[in-house]
This record gives sequence, structure tokens and C-alpha cells, in this order.
Amino acid sequence: MIAVIQRVTSSSVVIDGLVNGQIKDGFVILLGVCLADTNEDVDWLSKKILGLRVFGDEEGKMNKDLADIGGNILLISQFTLHASTKKGNRPSFIEAARPDQAIPLYEKMIELLSEGLGKRIETGVFGAHMKVSIENDGPVTIIIDSQNRK
Repeated sequence: MIAVIQRVTSSSVVIDGLVNGQIKDGFVILLGVCLADTNEDVDWLSKKILGLRVFGDEEGKMNKDLADIGGNILLISQFTLHASTKKGNRPSFIEAARPDQAIPLYEKMIELLSEGLGKRIETGVFGAHMKVSIENDGPVTIIIDSQNRK
């Protein structure tokens, strides 16, 4: 499971011309589920995300996590994070999980992040064509792969 986490001052996702989710101050998380992912990956990654200390403290050092700043999350599913570009110019998505596997893991991530943050998180719609606006703060972008923990 790959998560691209961006610290943002604001973000929104639009589907068919309508705002589906929007946040101020927090994380936009682009989440790609692969064939090898399980509930264990969701558990590990959700804790890692919630514990990330990338928000400035009183001295401007990255010492605060989402809970410390009352931050928000916008979670977007993105199978293209598992694109393989080793051969040719057309990416292969063979390692990306199919919807029957990916949707339950995506929904579990929504549940765990909401519980851990203590409030509802915003989301896109799995499989939809989405327009995501991101105002990256810093810029700060962290990439975490649950299959590469060591």
C-alpha cells in the first residue's frame, strides 16, 4: 500500500462538477492498494500517518502531528501509484489491486483514520474520475510504502 501524503493548507476533490470533499489544514493522502496488501498494511499505515510529525511547533520545527493542530484528512484512492514503467511508454498497472480487494481496504483505511483522528475524514469516490485541488504547504510531501517497512 502506497500513501503519498501532502501537508496542505486547503484541498478539495470535485466529481462531475460537484465538490465531494474539502479540507483546510491537514493531509491529502493519495492511496494506492496493491495485490500484496492486507488489513495488516492498513493498520500499520494508518498509525504511521496519524503519528507523522510534520507540522510546525512554536519554534517552527516539525514536531506536531495532525491531532496536535486539529488537522483534517482528505483521502483519495489512486491505483496509478502502482504503475510500472519499466517497459515501453504505456504504464502497466498489473500490481494494483482489483476493486474487489482494494475497496474493502480503502474503506478500512477511512474507518481507522476517522477513529484515530476522532472525526470524520473527507474522501473521494473509489474509481471515479476526480479533480483534486491541492495547496501544498511547505511543500511537504511524504511517501510511505507498507510493503517496504524495513
